[in-house]
Amino acid sequence: MNKSVKNLIWLVIALLGAWAYVVLATRRGEAVNSVYILIAALCSYAIGYRFYSKWIAARILALNDRRATPCEVHDDGKDFVKTNKWIVFGHHFAAISGPGPLVGPVLAAQFGYLPGALWVLMGVVLGGAVQDFVILFCSMRRNGKSLAQMVKEELNTTAGIIAIVAILAIMIILLAVLALVVVKALADSPWGVFTVGATIPIAMFMGGYLRWGRVGKVMEGSVIGVALLLLAVWGGQYVHGHANLATLFSLKDINIAWVIIS
Repeated sequence: MNKSVKNLIWLVIALLGAWAYVVLATRRGEAVNSVYILIAALCSYAIGYRFYSKWIAARILALNDRRATPCEVHDDGKDFVKTNKWIVFGHHFAAISGPGPLVGPVLAAQFGYLPGALWVLMGVVLGGAVQDFVILFCSMRRNGKSLAQMVKEELNTTAGIIAIVAILAIMIILLAVLALVVVKALADSPWGVFTVGATIPIAMFMGGYLRWGRVGKVMEGSVIGVALLLLAVWGGQYVHGHANLATLFSLKDINIAWVIIS
């Protein structure tokens, strides 16, 4: 494929993404098809991955795929374990996108679709993913050390202790905010409570499936997991429309808060 064709393809992707953002920005009222959000997300992530992340990896961090990773150097089956790259990708993707799907829809419900879309999509591409990328890179270059351990090595023990306290405080605040958002979103919503609750046994089943059932069959396990998740969404709709089940899964915000705490 020559350079002109590649440039044309990326131009089409950019225009398609811009069109989706324009629709989200100009559409008034509650009715908007989620396909526009999906198109904006795919185009933003594709462009960010192809150009922005590649530039950071090559020019800023100077990655070298010939260097052995900590799990290859210190493979002890406990702290350092070789893991399928798609499972690692899933963990990192979930870590950075975790707050987005929680806070984004709430912002969209309050202020419109565009702020929520920008929060989830552009915030991840330009801010959150870059931060995680850089910290992960530094950790791999330092034999898998945590951020606090790296601060301690670069500065001193006192700075390391302050870093640990600061990171712990940030995590507590972050979890508290996310918990509050989740509680408010799921209050008196049997559909949401059932669907979110169903993800817990689904995750446990997938873990056991890949650990003891079909070891190494990541794609197979992922397909089953996605199918079960879609079934959970459908089950939430069924629960919402069933009078007795809807009453059972209709929880007040204080009850959901106690469930999260416990």
